[in-house]
Amino acid sequence: MSAFWVDNQNGEAVLHVEGDWTVKTVGALEREIRRARFEATPQLVDVSALGAVDTAGAFLIHTMLEDGGIEADKTYQLIGEHAQAKALLELVSGRERQEKVVASQPLSIIDLLARVGKGSVHFMDEAVGTLSFIGEAMLTTFKLLLQPHKIRWTSVFAVMEEAGLDALPIVSFLSFFVGMVIAFIGATMLQQTLGATVFTVELVGWAVMREFGVVLTGILLAGRTNSSFTAQIGSMKMRQEIDAMRTLGIDPIEALVTPRILAMLIMTPLLAFGATLSGLLGGLMISWVALDISPILFITRIQEIVIIQNFWVGMSKAPVFALVVAMIACRQGLLVQGDVQSLGKATTASVVHAIFLIIVVDAIFAMMYMELGI
Repeated sequence: MSAFWVDNQNGEAVLHVEGDWTVKTVGALEREIRRARFEATPQLVDVSALGAVDTAGAFLIHTMLEDGGIEADKTYQLIGEHAQAKALLELVSGRERQEKVVASQPLSIIDLLARVGKGSVHFMDEAVGTLSFIGEAMLTTFKLLLQPHKIRWTSVFAVMEEAGLDALPIVSFLSFFVGMVIAFIGATMLQQTLGATVFTVELVGWAVMREFGVVLTGILLAGRTNSSFTAQIGSMKMRQEIDAMRTLGIDPIEALVTPRILAMLIMTPLLAFGATLSGLLGGLMISWVALDISPILFITRIQEIVIIQNFWVGMSKAPVFALVVAMIACRQGLLVQGDVQSLGKATTASVVHAIFLIIVVDAIFAMMYMELGI
């Protein structure tokens, strides 16, 4: 039978507890504690008759002692011996003090600087870890390319279908409508400024070939394929399948990362090519329907004025975007720990990092080509 009472010993109030104080008994004990009225708040606790106890029971005991002068740097004084009572009481007391301190601390310039510092250190660690993983993955992939019979071609073709062929409809569909939007906006702007809507053809050609076709492909792959790769590898990490592979002498980089890198290097340029054609088709439809520019005139001006060099400028970015998507996704998947929350964080980080790097890489390419006059 669980019970408690308070008496006075040598001028100090002592709390006596007996029986089991566990999650199964705290309900009734809590109701009794609320009804109890003590003449003095106890500072000592007698645990000589205490049976089983867990954190729920220790928390109840702590609530009766918390106003009795227990300071942050003072441990509990117990009467009698018990194997777990003192450790559990100090555990719940320390946890409660920690939460109160965190909740009551006002924000200051020191906190802001500390947060900025932690963020900077985390950014540097992430950058170093990413570069290290890229180096390891590229070295492993290069070694396998020198020995093609060791490449898992079944995995490569499966990823090509899943991440490449299955993504073609959404990439083409979105690029088609982006081409239409570019044509609409370009026609309106050119009509207001130059009074010549025929130059919409050049605007659509330059924008879709150099930028929008490949960038839209990269961003869609970052949202669609990155999350898929990270979730797949992260789930394997949670189920300890990757640890089992290492135990069997199988390198996870060779088995999981390299097939995805090769598949993305093959399929991303093809997807970018399809996106470019779809964007040009969208611009052609608007030019034909809304601007009275015939398809023959549209195609002729594309061939004569929008030189093929612009197409290759856009396509040259596709392999780099493919590496960004595959590397970031696989690394974040391998960083997953053993819980679902870690998998969710890794998937989110994978998509955000990939989109960020694709925009940064595209900006670097734009500045480089501008300096080269291409």
